Amino acid sequence: MNDGMNAWRLSIVIPVLDEAPCIVAALQALQRLRARGHEVIVVDGGSADGTPALAAPLADRVLDSPTGRAVQMNCGAAAACGDVLLFLHADTRLPADADHLVHEAVAGEKHCWGRFDVRIEGRSPLLAVVAFFMNWRSRLTGIATGDQAIFAAREAFARAGGFPEIALMEDIAFSKRMKKLSQPVSLREVAVTSGRRWERRGTIRTIFFMWRLRLAYFFGARPEELARLYAKQA
Repeated sequence: MNDGMNAWRLSIVIPVLDEAPCIVAALQALQRLRARGHEVIVVDGGSADGTPALAAPLADRVLDSPTGRAVQMNCGAAAACGDVLLFLHADTRLPADADHLVHEAVAGEKHCWGRFDVRIEGRSPLLAVVAFFMNWRSRLTGIATGDQAIFAAREAFARAGGFPEIALMEDIAFSKRMKKLSQPVSLREVAVTSGRRWERRGTIRTIFFMWRLRLAYFFGARPEELARLYAKQA
């Protein structure tokens, strides 16, 4: 590869379930990275809307997996060839130079994982406030969320045991595992994610609901119970 990265390769893993409305645009946004030699793996959890067929021409691999974001991401990681793994939601866009930013973040021995700051795209002005506090909280605690496009060196990911295969809060549980290996790199460059979840449920309502789930998880609630609550609010 160019720019001093030699043969270094990034594997972008995208877990999907019924993402036909946005998967083509999501993958088109990654074609420049593919042209620079990086890998895009889509892991389908049983879509009924034709998502895998739409993804196939624009991805290096499309895999089938049991449903569950953590399970799907681990499946993609197991098939990946890259030196660094990046886990991307289908409704999130990376900066154009994401590969260079990630390479610089984990090139030394100090850090083996990290995430981007996030900006939430949508109509409500409150979404900017939500993103600000997500980024601030993540920087303060070292806990990353899936919307922030978490990345990890392949060897460190394996050493940590990958994502805990739980029904919800897998990003928080994974961050705790990775923090045992190093603190995350909190990149200030922005990944842009859709505000559809907040706008569909109501921005303020969603803020309080997600904090309720996080607090319940912190105090020992089972992820399966939280996932049932989450599904009822969908």
